[in-house]
Amino acid sequence: MSIEFPDGFLFGSATSAYQIEGAVAEDGRQESIWDVFCRVPGAIEGGEDGTVACDHYHRYAADAKLLGELGMNAYRFSVCWPRVLDGDTVIPAGMDFYSRLVDELLANGVEPWLTLYHWDLPAALPGGWTNRDTAKRFVDYALAVHERLGDRVRTWTTLNEPWCSSFLSYAAGEHAPGLTDPVASIRAAHHLLLAHGWATQALRDADPSATLGITLNFTPALPASDSAADRDLARRVDGTANRFFVEPIFTGRYPADVLDDLAEIWPDDLVAEEDLAAIRTPIDVLGVNYYTTNVFRAGEPSGPTAHVSAPEAVQVLRDDLPVTAMGWEIDPGGLRNLLTWLHTGYTGAARVPMVITENGAAFDDVVEADGTVNDVDRIDFLRRHLAAVREAMDAGADVRGYLAWSLMDNFEWAWGYAKRFGLVRVDADLNRVPKASARWFGDVARTGRVY
Repeated sequence: MSIEFPDGFLFGSATSAYQIEGAVAEDGRQESIWDVFCRVPGAIEGGEDGTVACDHYHRYAADAKLLGELGMNAYRFSVCWPRVLDGDTVIPAGMDFYSRLVDELLANGVEPWLTLYHWDLPAALPGGWTNRDTAKRFVDYALAVHERLGDRVRTWTTLNEPWCSSFLSYAAGEHAPGLTDPVASIRAAHHLLLAHGWATQALRDADPSATLGITLNFTPALPASDSAADRDLARRVDGTANRFFVEPIFTGRYPADVLDDLAEIWPDDLVAEEDLAAIRTPIDVLGVNYYTTNVFRAGEPSGPTAHVSAPEAVQVLRDDLPVTAMGWEIDPGGLRNLLTWLHTGYTGAARVPMVITENGAAFDDVVEADGTVNDVDRIDFLRRHLAAVREAMDAGADVRGYLAWSLMDNFEWAWGYAKRFGLVRVDADLNRVPKASARWFGDVARTGRVY
């Protein structure tokens, strides 16, 4: 028995610039907040960083060829803002790199999906995302990249996972710039959404036929029990983790309950007139990142947290679900439920299709004597989540593609290189060795069928 996907369905993989490129001090590239954060003692497991990463900056042509050989028809990558702009000045070598990458992808039959922001903000921007001016600078950056690549790149994603680059980065301190200030995290979240709205307007004016969107990460929150305390806590976590971002994009307003939850720390001067109208600028596609569903019970506050409206949230694991090497529960049904919830509440009425822009798992891969990896656990993960996508489609959700995270093992942010999500193994000499999952997923991509 097999599962079939329609003709034209996108099958590909995703990466981000800081996680794979390396070459952090070459060809005029400026520092990013991640370059700075990686130098903070204890910030990154093992004291590792993205200085070399997977050396994609020098190996991009071979990586593009590998994508084509594996049968993938789409590749989601991000542009490193400080590689292409020094202040307001274009860095020619950086723009040239991405132009060559796009050409190589197209030559290998791979559609480029470009993400403008996957967290590597220029370190020189004062205040980072807490500064409203950063949203204006983002628009200038977006237009500069589009001017160079817009003739060949037809799908543009403004932001990747603004929850991570706001609440996880400015409140929990787990990601760059590593702050633990809840008020700063709210400012960052709003300014990120504003940057998305303004950039979408500007790109639409510059290129009316382009496909424009944003990628949001969704982690459904369930209560550990039916108690009023657990149910209310799950509502509050869901409010800032999920609805804080999708609701203003589709409705032009922040959820009323979230505003009530954050009333004591919400900055009075944050939202200017017409901000929400800009954030609601229509998009053409919603990128959906999903890894797991979380279950919470009410406990005691214990230090900085990204759940700024639920500092007492305690995550619990369900006994009947396996976990990945990240300790994340494997819950394909959560993806099906998420897609149907998004379709029913937001994307369906707006007629905005969805694409899974990240879904994957880290496992403790065992390398055989010949260097190969027979990662049957990852194949099972992908198979079950693709089945969940098909179930959501059968229930009416408009899903147009699935991009696995990640193309290759890479720098996994605060976890360094210890957690491996890749379809392709990167060995000590940075050689690319496709795992069994890469071959399996390639067959899915070529045939549109999941066995």
